[in-house]
Amino acid sequence: MKFSLSRELLLKPLLLVSGAVERKSTLPILSNILLEVSGQSLTLTATDLELEMVSHTQIDNQGDDGKITIPAKKLLDICKSLPEDSILTFELIGESIKISTGRSKYSLVTLSATDFPNIEEWKGDVEFRLNKSELLRLIESTHFSMANQDVRYYLNGMSVETEGNEIRSVATDGHRLAICKISNEQLSLPARQVIVPRKGILEIIRLLDPVDEEIQVFLGSNHIRIIDTEFSFTSKLVDGRFPDYRRVLPRNGDKVLETNKDELRQVLSRASILSNEKFKGVRLNFAEGDLKITANNPEQEQAEETIDINFPYEELEIGFNVSYVLDVLNAIRDTNVKFTLADANSSVVIEGSDAGEALYVVMPMRL
Repeated sequence: MKFSLSRELLLKPLLLVSGAVERKSTLPILSNILLEVSGQSLTLTATDLELEMVSHTQIDNQGDDGKITIPAKKLLDICKSLPEDSILTFELIGESIKISTGRSKYSLVTLSATDFPNIEEWKGDVEFRLNKSELLRLIESTHFSMANQDVRYYLNGMSVETEGNEIRSVATDGHRLAICKISNEQLSLPARQVIVPRKGILEIIRLLDPVDEEIQVFLGSNHIRIIDTEFSFTSKLVDGRFPDYRRVLPRNGDKVLETNKDELRQVLSRASILSNEKFKGVRLNFAEGDLKITANNPEQEQAEETIDINFPYEELEIGFNVSYVLDVLNAIRDTNVKFTLADANSSVVIEGSDAGEALYVVMPMRL
């Protein structure tokens, strides 16, 4: 097994697959990357048993086809630190792989490719094509509401749902809920719901660029797979039932406030500086002509901000975790935001004034 390729041709697929490498594994093979030579093509595969990343590149094959695993981080670090125009030659000699370029030589220990775990071949029962920018928008609009290490393991991920010409993403940690949907007239999909784990969602965000290029998405009973021209990404699904979020959507909101998103975000950000570091609570006092935002902390420090609003209802005071509201305002793309409120003990619904594709629910805090 002997082949050569330029640093650039190796570095891009190496960076793509490295996100799936297990860093703290008790299985040494999971810290390795599988290199598979077939003709003039090199396939790189990495997995942590939950995710699998596969990418391809062109090589100058000077030996037999074959496959071997080598330490991923060391290979990546070597590749990153070499000059840009380097040509690398790999040669398998016994149990080691020799890498040479110019006057530099490296020798890395290998592990047998037969021990490398392979996510079994499977066929997705739901399949569709989508622009990368659309899938990224779907995920970025809701991913911040996923739970992190919650005992309700089914919340530590995102629900991805298909139905007719609609694809939805839903995330909740029990204190807030985020829903985004996109419609595509070309789609005709069965009703399916799967839960993609948190790590898989964050990896998809890393992999996708907001461009109008199509990718293929496959949903199976245990896996989701995304296939692009440059990579194939596979993630196991969370085995569980996602809560019926439709039941918790507030229906009794009779007070609607529209205001400029950026202005509100700025005053909330400033007020949050003096909020309690642990609970991040702020008070919002809605009155006919203005909204007063106050925050204080155990050191007896206080912040007060006021903005002009149109609120033709009786006065209302309600407390929120300011981080939750700021996350929503950062995700909304519209210039103005719309708050739908009922009373001090009811959740608020926040959405953009125009698009209507994303909807957020934030529970109030007792302050």
